[in-house]
Amino acid sequence: MKVLLLGSNGQLGWELTRTCPENIILTACDYPEVDFSSTNSISQCINETRPDCIINTAAYTPVDKAEQEKDLTYRINHLAVLEIAELCRQNRISLTHISTDFVFNGRNFKPYQPDDAPDPESVYGKSKLKGEQAVLKILKDKALIIRTAWLYSSHGNNFVKTMLRLMKEKPSLNVIEEQIGTPTWAHGLALSIWTALEKNLTGTFHWTDAGVASWYDFAIAIQEEGIQAGLLDNAIPILPVTTLQYPTPAKRPMYSVLDKTSFWQATGIKPVHWRIQLRSMLNACK
Repeated sequence: MKVLLLGSNGQLGWELTRTCPENIILTACDYPEVDFSSTNSISQCINETRPDCIINTAAYTPVDKAEQEKDLTYRINHLAVLEIAELCRQNRISLTHISTDFVFNGRNFKPYQPDDAPDPESVYGKSKLKGEQAVLKILKDKALIIRTAWLYSSHGNNFVKTMLRLMKEKPSLNVIEEQIGTPTWAHGLALSIWTALEKNLTGTFHWTDAGVASWYDFAIAIQEEGIQAGLLDNAIPILPVTTLQYPTPAKRPMYSVLDKTSFWQATGIKPVHWRIQLRSMLNACK
């Protein structure tokens, strides 16, 4: 099977590239090879590659900057996705599209099911929902949409790498304790995507690692596991703070735990707790 990976420079794209099964012929593309703000560039990339399947991980992800850069955010997260889906329809290409917990408002306070009503409250979340809706309208039940959350990897910019750096530089840290979700190693998500493709899975599903945490819990774990892995020399005080004490331009979901049951059942994947995955990622960095 020939697969075109869009967004290969991101942390999930990087993990998909390095975990690609041997029976897959993978073409990995990102800016500047393909410009997601250009219809012609997207079309040319797909027409030249002629894949059987596209995995779209490309997105505008700076959540706070998106509040000011609305046009660019919607261009990449909505219109580019619409164009990709339409080209998939015209050329009978299957599409796997990656979305986000930000499509929910965070006030459910129980794990979100894939068919729960979205209600995004940020430009980023609204643009990603528009992308999902475009895929479903054009490809209907022939596409796979996977929502994920709190993604990190040894590649790219993410919370884990930022915390490790700050824990070396700062005498103490303040971390929000009210926002609840599930940290997710992009490596595990990449493996789950390849499994879903192998099983020809379609529909809307959720994927994160198992378990629940606040950003404060996550930071505490990063420090403990970082010391154990030899990436940090000593512990610093980490203090819990409220969302009001740390305002940001974009509103975050207060609770964005995603229910993964349907995906686990459909793929036969055994869930792994986020802390075990964090340990594996940090040990791989040694």
